[in-house]
Amino acid sequence: MSFAIENNLIVALDVDTAEEALLLAKALHGRAGALKVGPRLCMRYGADLVKRLAQQAPVFVDNKYLDIPSTVDAAIRATFEACATLATVHAWNGPETLAKLAKTEQELNTKRPFKILAVTILTSFTPETLPPGAPKDIAGSVSSLARSVADSGLSGLVCSPQEVATLRKEIPHSYLVTPGVRLPDDEKGDQKRVETPAETIRRGSSALVVGRPIIAAKDPRAAAERVIASIADGFKGPRAW
Repeated sequence: MSFAIENNLIVALDVDTAEEALLLAKALHGRAGALKVGPRLCMRYGADLVKRLAQQAPVFVDNKYLDIPSTVDAAIRATFEACATLATVHAWNGPETLAKLAKTEQELNTKRPFKILAVTILTSFTPETLPPGAPKDIAGSVSSLARSVADSGLSGLVCSPQEVATLRKEIPHSYLVTPGVRLPDDEKGDQKRVETPAETIRRGSSALVVGRPIIAAKDPRAAAERVIASIADGFKGPRAW
């Protein structure tokens, strides 16, 4: 089941209003391969905004569902019906839920392309800031969760640039979406485990998520072009896997 995003670029619409999101979507039309929205917009505007954004580019709904199997499955189906092309769940959902979602993803793909992405460890975490009881070995935890996802039948994963090369080697067929991507002169913001677009592609990422460096720029389209150029450089360089 092949899946691809134009320009390998997903732009995170980390804004507060539908008007801002739609203006950015229009400005980035043809450059952003997908537009990412999360609870910040979904809780205010719901499926209507997702459907409107989908007229500009594929939409990635990043609500990171984590619940009992039937609830997560129902949430994914509702997200698909809202015209999303990608959606996240937590890898912490476990084998039973993930296996159920793999069957749902296969079913939904008979209607149109749709990818479920399992989130491993958030890129805002460092070993020191992980919740109590969580293993402090982030790389090991990411690999363990990713293998559980792959064993369930899902191929979509979200991981930081620091883990992407390892996952590409361990699970070659995976579709790896990587947040925490910044150009050298960009501010890191909340992200802790970051890397440049070029290097992240060299490490084996399938698509990159970039937010503030693009949407907060004076010229978002020009900022997106700079990221796309860096992505292109990554495909030219030697691979790290």
